[in-house]
Amino acid sequence: QVQLVESGGGSVQAGGSLRLSCAASGYTYRPYCMGWFRQAPGKERERVAIIDSDGATGYADSAKGRFTISQDNAKNTLYLQMNSLKPDDTAMYYCAAGDGYCYRAVFDHWGQGTQVTVFS
Repeated sequence: QVQLVESGGGSVQAGGSLRLSCAASGYTYRPYCMGWFRQAPGKERERVAIIDSDGATGYADSAKGRFTISQDNAKNTLYLQMNSLKPDDTAMYYCAAGDGYCYRAVFDHWGQGTQVTVFS
């Protein structure tokens, strides 16, 4: 059974940083794509960053230059380092995983989310 558990959210002042973590268990597919998504109240879900099993990454324009996605395969953990945070980054952040490389992955597995609040 695949399980994704996010942590690391919280409240931070604009300009600050947070690092989100996603502990994955029961996921053995290769290749795979994992990603961070976010959804703010009243807004559609947005894909923030993705990474595949080869380490290739992709970012939303809103995240480029500020966020970094990475993975520690030994720990089965996905990370999202977020710097220079803005109030617009306030959202629930979700970790997700899917089979295959990112260009064709369907995200079948989702975590429960972790809240990020950025105040000015």
